Amino acid sequence: MSKVITEQSILEFREKLVLDEKSDCTVKKYVRDVEAFHRFIGAEQVSKEKVIAYKNLLITRYAPASVNSMLAAINRFLKEQGWYDCTVKAVKIQGPIFRPKERELTKEEYYRLLRAAKKKNNMRLYLLMQTICSTGIRVSELPYITVEAVRQGMATVSLKGKTRQVLIPSSMICALSEYIRVNKIRRGSVFVTKNGNPLDRSNILHEMKALCSEAGVEKSKVFPHNLRHLFACIYYKAEKDITHLADILGHSSINTTRIYTNTSGTDQLLKLDSLGLVLEQNITPHNFNYAVRQSRISTTAQGKL
Repeated sequence: MSKVITEQSILEFREKLVLDEKSDCTVKKYVRDVEAFHRFIGAEQVSKEKVIAYKNLLITRYAPASVNSMLAAINRFLKEQGWYDCTVKAVKIQGPIFRPKERELTKEEYYRLLRAAKKKNNMRLYLLMQTICSTGIRVSELPYITVEAVRQGMATVSLKGKTRQVLIPSSMICALSEYIRVNKIRRGSVFVTKNGNPLDRSNILHEMKALCSEAGVEKSKVFPHNLRHLFACIYYKAEKDITHLADILGHSSINTTRIYTNTSGTDQLLKLDSLGLVLEQNITPHNFNYAVRQSRISTTAQGKL
């Protein structure tokens, strides 16, 4: 059986993804990844060895998570062709045990961003950030926060083939209701452009980044999805119920939710220090430096024996 990738087979793969109701972004990414593999292999027959060779090439060029994302697309394509013997395993990655400090948005920093938005009189962004952070929804789910949803106190989110109910806190309902009244929004999505179109991710990201200087928050911490992370961290710290949190966030797997509940590196360090497994010693900075030097000298001497 011929195992040659053709333009037609890629086109059919794209059509299958569309029929499976994959999002436009997912379809484009999967097709792009398969096309890149096609350029690598050319008109040659696909084999397990060649897929492994491509995997090894990707490892030298991209981060492990990116490699696995590309391999997922290629494996899906291979399975659609019936070439199961050519699929490869993902790169093994240990999940992060704490959130990087440069991306860790604190509750106080979140408040500062809100105050900066209000000072700029950007009430749309002011309420948008609170809506994401108080419900835990994805930025792509914001269009489901409609006038009707605010009146009902609950949004019905249908995305990626799944439907779930998202409760809106009562204080948020009051704020959004007033915003709807003042802006004379009759129906549909609450957060829209001047032309009435739902805000997209890039618009929101640009507006949030513009708050950083006024709020005194590092730009690396400021992006819409980090508000969802903050919600998850605060909710888990209060309730310690990861199963319910997974349902609220719309996760199919608790393993995904675990990523959202990682504590900060600072918090983990405090926990490690509190275990009391290091014997306290009366060591001054001078004595400590001397002890370190002596240890290194001893180690070097042993290496020469």
